[in-house]
Amino acid sequence: MKTAKELRPELLRIDRKPYGFYKEIKGRYDFGTYVLNLDYIQPDPFAPPSQVAVRVSGKTAGFPPALLDSLTRRVALEDCLTRYFYQQAQKVGRGKRGTGHSGLLAIDKPSQEVLMRTAMVVRDEWVEARFVIGLPAWGRRISGREASEIFFEEIPELVQRTLIYSNLDGDLLEKYVDLAEDAEFIRARLSEKGLMAFVGNGSILPRVSGVDDRPLPSDAAIPFQSPPELEVEFDCPHRGPVRGMGIPEGVTLIVGGGYHGKSTLLSALEKGAYNHIPGDGRELVVTVDDSVKIRAEDGRFIENVDISPFIRNLPLGLDTRVFSSPDASGSTSQAANIMEALEVGATLLLVDEDTSATNFMIRDERMQSLVTKEKEPITPFIDKVKQLYADLGVSTILVMGGSGDYFDVADTVIMMDEYLPRDRTAEARSIAQSYSTRRTFEGGETFGRVKDRRPIPASFDPRKGKKNQARISAKSINSIAFGKHYIDLSQVEQLVDISQTRAIGDIIHYAAKNYMNGERTLREILDLVEADLDRDGMDVICPYLKGNYARPRRYEIAAAINRLRTLKCKD
Repeated sequence: MKTAKELRPELLRIDRKPYGFYKEIKGRYDFGTYVLNLDYIQPDPFAPPSQVAVRVSGKTAGFPPALLDSLTRRVALEDCLTRYFYQQAQKVGRGKRGTGHSGLLAIDKPSQEVLMRTAMVVRDEWVEARFVIGLPAWGRRISGREASEIFFEEIPELVQRTLIYSNLDGDLLEKYVDLAEDAEFIRARLSEKGLMAFVGNGSILPRVSGVDDRPLPSDAAIPFQSPPELEVEFDCPHRGPVRGMGIPEGVTLIVGGGYHGKSTLLSALEKGAYNHIPGDGRELVVTVDDSVKIRAEDGRFIENVDISPFIRNLPLGLDTRVFSSPDASGSTSQAANIMEALEVGATLLLVDEDTSATNFMIRDERMQSLVTKEKEPITPFIDKVKQLYADLGVSTILVMGGSGDYFDVADTVIMMDEYLPRDRTAEARSIAQSYSTRRTFEGGETFGRVKDRRPIPASFDPRKGKKNQARISAKSINSIAFGKHYIDLSQVEQLVDISQTRAIGDIIHYAAKNYMNGERTLREILDLVEADLDRDGMDVICPYLKGNYARPRRYEIAAAINRLRTLKCKD
C-alpha cells in the first residue's frame, strides 16, 4: 500500500500528459483516517467514471454496535449513509471541470425504498463507501492539479461529513434503522394473523406523479384510515402499538368508482415488498416478501411454459403444456406470467383489471352461450382464482371495477370511496346471492400443475463485439443489454431502482456460469444464487468492486431470465 504523500507528486508528474497515464495511479493509498482504493481507472474522460472506494476502520468510524446488530438494521444504516453521502457530494464537489465527466464526484442515488446496496458497506471492523469520480482532463490531457483537489480536499471532507459517526445526526440514523426493523417485525408476523398485507393508519399512498415516486404533500392527500372491520394492531419494538388495515389471505377485491384510489392502493401494496425511508408516506405499508404483480404483456417472449391451467386446445393443435411464443397475446402472456411466478415461489398475486386481458379475466353468461367452451381455449381467471388458494395456498389481491361476477369468488371486498377504504364484503355477498350471474363454472376440479423448467446454460451468451467479450449493461431501469440481445423489463412493475436492473444482468451471467447445468430447475438455481448473496453479499457477482448494485428480488431476476429471447428450457 502506498501513502497519500506518494499520490500528490504522481498527479503533478502526469499533469498535462495523455489521459492514459492516469492508469499509473491505480492502487491503494493510506490517508491516515481512511484507505483510498482506486480500483478502476477510466480510459478516457468520456468513458464511465473511475471506481473509487474509501474504507474507514470501525474504531475510527465509531458507529454504535446497536445500529448494525441485525441484517435489517445494517442494511438500513447503509442506505441512510448512502443518502448522506449523495447529498454531501453535491455540496462538497465543485462539479464539472474539464472534458466529459471531468470533476464528477457521485455515489449511487437511492430511491424511496430501503435496499441492500454495494455503494455503502458497513461491518464491525470497517465502513466502506464506493463511489465514482471523473478524473479531470482538458481535451484528453490530464489536469493533475484539479485531480489533486478531488483527492486531497473534496474526498477527505466527504469522509469526515458522512463516515464518522460523531459528525452525523445519530437520532436520524436510529430513526432509519428502527423504522426498518418495525416494518420487518410486521412482515414477519403477517402470517400469524392470517394476513398478506398491512396498511398503517395515517399512511400517504399517492405519489407526486407517475415519474416522481415521492409522496404527495400531506395537505393534498387524504391519510389512509382502515375500516373498523379490517383493523388490526401490531405491537412494534420501537413505535409500539401500530394500527391499520390488514388484508386477509384468500381472494381480496379492491373495488370502487374511477379515480377513487383503487390502483393507488394496489401500487402501494406492490412496493410494500420493500421497506421505505422515513417520510415516504408508505413506511407502514407492508406486504409479504413473495408478492408478484401480474399483468398482460402483449408481444412478450415465452419459453416452454405450462399454461394449461388457463389455456388448452389451441387451434392447430398447439400443446399448451409446453407453450412457447416469440410474440404472445395478452391472454397467453398473462397466463405465462402467473405460471412463471408460481414456479419460483410466489404466494401473493397482485392484479389490476386495467392492465389485464379482458378475455383472460372473465367470460360472462352471454359470451358463454354464444361461444361454447368447446370453441374457447381460455379458462378465465375468475374460475381459477379460488383454486389457486385452495390447492396452492396462493392469495390474490385484485382491483376490479367492471365485473361484479367476481363477488362470487371473493373472500374480502374493499371499496375505495374518495380515497378511503370501506369493508363491503357482506354487501357484495348479498348482491351475489340476489343477482345470480348464471354463468357456467369452467375451472375443473383442481388448479392444475405448476411445471419446473430447467434452463439450458448454452442459451445464455453475453458475448458481443470483435473481442467476443461479455457485454452486460443496464440501459435503463426497464432494459438490460445482454450480449447481442435486449431484455425488456418495462412491464415488470416491482423493480424500483436501476441499480437492481444493473445487478440482475450480472446475476444472470453469474448463475449461468456457476449453477445452470441443464438439470437444475430455475427455482433451485435462484435458491443457490440467493444463498450466495446472503452469505457473501453482492460483490460475489462481479470480479471487481462495484458501487452501483442494489439487490433485486428473485421474482425480478426470474422475470428477466424469462424475457431473454435466447432462453431455452427443458422440463
